[in-house]
Amino acid sequence: MIARRQFLRAFSGSFAGLALTDLMAKDGILSGQHHHPPRAKRVVQLFMAGAASHVDTFDHKPLLNEKDGQPWDPGEEVELFQSTPGACFASPWSFQPYGESGKMLSEIVAPLGDVVDQLAFVHNMVGKTGVHSQGTLLQTTGFNFPGFPSAGSWISYALGSESDNLPSFVVLPDHRGLASNGAKNWSTAFLPAEHQGTIIRPTRDEPIADLYPPESEFITKASDEAGLAALKKLNLDHARKRSGDDRLAARVRSYELAAAMQLSATDALDVSSEPQSIQNMYGLAPEGPAVDDSTINEKAESEFFGRKCLVARRLLERGVRFVQVWSGNDNGFPRRNWDSHGDVKRDHAPLALGMARGASALIKDLSQRGMLDDTIILWTTEFGRMPCSQGSKGRDHNPFVFTNWLCGGGFKGGIYGESDHWGYKPLDRGRQTQVYDIHATILHLLGIDHTKLSVRNNGIDRRLTDVHGRVIHEMIA
Repeated sequence: MIARRQFLRAFSGSFAGLALTDLMAKDGILSGQHHHPPRAKRVVQLFMAGAASHVDTFDHKPLLNEKDGQPWDPGEEVELFQSTPGACFASPWSFQPYGESGKMLSEIVAPLGDVVDQLAFVHNMVGKTGVHSQGTLLQTTGFNFPGFPSAGSWISYALGSESDNLPSFVVLPDHRGLASNGAKNWSTAFLPAEHQGTIIRPTRDEPIADLYPPESEFITKASDEAGLAALKKLNLDHARKRSGDDRLAARVRSYELAAAMQLSATDALDVSSEPQSIQNMYGLAPEGPAVDDSTINEKAESEFFGRKCLVARRLLERGVRFVQVWSGNDNGFPRRNWDSHGDVKRDHAPLALGMARGASALIKDLSQRGMLDDTIILWTTEFGRMPCSQGSKGRDHNPFVFTNWLCGGGFKGGIYGESDHWGYKPLDRGRQTQVYDIHATILHLLGIDHTKLSVRNNGIDRRLTDVHGRVIHEMIA
């Protein structure tokens, strides 16, 4: 019996095959035939670009307070990214217990205290590199070099979209620009092109680039529709002569999707219809995206990150499968990301408070709508930061241990893996968590066996988890 994928590959070169390819893209190759019953059906990835400090947010280390200002000596050779080890550096913020669990949180992530018992913390995450571009790719694609599909693309490829009018994978970047690697973080690489992330910028007058024709006396609604129809015909004629090029089918689909999005996306992005109580919960400013952002400040960070979280919820409830929400952009001046080499207090406080307010609101909002049970939220960053100081106010990169947390979609709250007393490396060096394990567990809760979701590329069966990954069953409710 011919396999479904072989049939699609053989048939996709014909005119009718283009329509079938489009249908399969919407459905996903595993739609209706999951590897096992799913607990979740959608994912939100909250990504802190620049490397958020775990020891200043979620991973309380009293020893840093006890040894503050003293020479830092973990008893082994220390390799840093761009400095030599400074003194032991206590967090500038106080920690206190939250929830029934008594989980210690920093004051700059205090808004998450309301939902802390629902968060599954992984404090023994390890990376492979202290380089931003590679560390970011590892978290978004499972590989620390380019050329591999994003986790969002893999999930879109497997499960498709629940909507005919919106993409299955949407990216909400930082309003200041893209993070390290840019579009490589949501690329499809060797997967079909229609599964790449669609960028939406909710704070701009034109949130989706090129969705509408420019204002012109020459362009009318009728002429625009006629032009798109002619373009589609030309693309289809071109595709018939070049079988097997999925980019052409994706191009045709993109025009059809754009037409549908002119109504559905506009509705999804219009948060003015939300009750004022909901807007306040997400931290939206009265002046909206026009809020003063000339210097990094809590009000602006709350507005921008909270707005993206609210838009994410509206996209999810309309059928989007995977939403990537970014905080921080690539390095520039002044610094507007989590890469706090010079002044962790200046950078982290507004970013963390804005993030925590938006993320907490998203969890509460999904919960009250009955959506949290089948929505996975993943909070991550490319690596952590060191327990010693860089200069007197900053922290260097720490890929040796950092924190992820997950929520909803079958995850149960608690702590699953700890760092050592410094927050320098895993407490148990023989038991550490890697991104492969996080990805494997997310796929498992989506009804996907991570070892079976693969695509042959350049003679190798590739998958999101490479040749690694274990499902962390103890995190699953």
